[in-house]
Amino acid sequence: MSTATSSLRPWGEQLRRAWRASPLPSFFGWWGGELRGLLPLRWQGWFGSGAQWQLLQREGSQWRLRRSGHHEVLASWDDAGDALMGREQARAALETAQGDVDREDRRVALLLPAASVLRRTLALPLAARDNLREVVAFEMDRQTPFSVDQVHYAVRELSTPVAAGRVNVELVAVPRARLDPLLARLRELEVTVDAVDVAQGDGRLGINLLPPEQSPRRVHPRRRLNLVLAAACVLLLGLVLGQWLHNRQAALATMQAEVEGMRDEARQVAALRQQLQDNAGAAGFLAQRKKNTVSMLALLREITAQLPDDAWLERLSVDNRGQVGFQGQSPQAAKLLDALKDSTLITGAGFQGSIQPDASSGKERFYLTARVKAATATPSAAASGDGS
Repeated sequence: MSTATSSLRPWGEQLRRAWRASPLPSFFGWWGGELRGLLPLRWQGWFGSGAQWQLLQREGSQWRLRRSGHHEVLASWDDAGDALMGREQARAALETAQGDVDREDRRVALLLPAASVLRRTLALPLAARDNLREVVAFEMDRQTPFSVDQVHYAVRELSTPVAAGRVNVELVAVPRARLDPLLARLRELEVTVDAVDVAQGDGRLGINLLPPEQSPRRVHPRRRLNLVLAAACVLLLGLVLGQWLHNRQAALATMQAEVEGMRDEARQVAALRQQLQDNAGAAGFLAQRKKNTVSMLALLREITAQLPDDAWLERLSVDNRGQVGFQGQSPQAAKLLDALKDSTLITGAGFQGSIQPDASSGKERFYLTARVKAATATPSAAASGDGS
């Protein structure tokens, strides 16, 4: 069952993206509002207008609550007192701010200051689009100063222009040491948080940094009404099927449509299988790329260990092909080649141009070029990768 679910997940993500990009959500929202307005006032409350988001921010010892998209503060309380007093103040403030909102529609988002989160824009292969969290988690220690177990993070797709076959995404990460104390304090105050987001003007960025295991489990009182409506739909469907059974021509047409639908499903399964293979290939490419890349920290450590103490560098350059350039001064520049022969990360060292004396320092000015070895062939590179 889990294998089938994981195989269909990319297809479901594509459908959700297509749905959000279409005009249908706005149309159905407008249509539902118009239909709700035709009902009696007593009935309109049974068909809620959806979640009502309120934004919670902490400034110093003050908690402030306001409606999403509005600057006015609805309620506030001081967090400097003991836990019991804080719970009473928080309960009273929330009840005052949310009194006119149906309990099922109440949503609270904790907003973090923009300066407290790390935001990075990444260009990923298009094949990673359906597994963004997994791919970004794999790249976390390369793109940020943190490992994946040190942060809470979220990933969102951007609509900015990008090269063919690539997709721009934004990584938003916050250290656990910064977010976890706030969530723990809110639990002490018995304040339920539905999302953790980043402040953006009077609203929010639109991501959720709340750990999945801390997401609240809500009870939906409207589910009973939905079950009644579903039962009515089933009843109507039964009546339609009863009429259909008495119509031979309709039965034949339905059978032909079912056969055609099975062909479409077979083509979709083949496309899903091909997409799964493409995703596996992209994941293997990323793993091999990380395995064969020497970290900059290990390279700097190796250069520092191999060069003599009386030699110093004015310029160090490393390009994406593994070519390294050294420019600096040394009392005996010719001996630098011997010093770099035993390096486990650098090979093919040689001078570019001639060695020239420097009149001001009395040393010899040189420019060396070399090449970085593959990371899999060097134990020091593996050790530095574990350290990073």
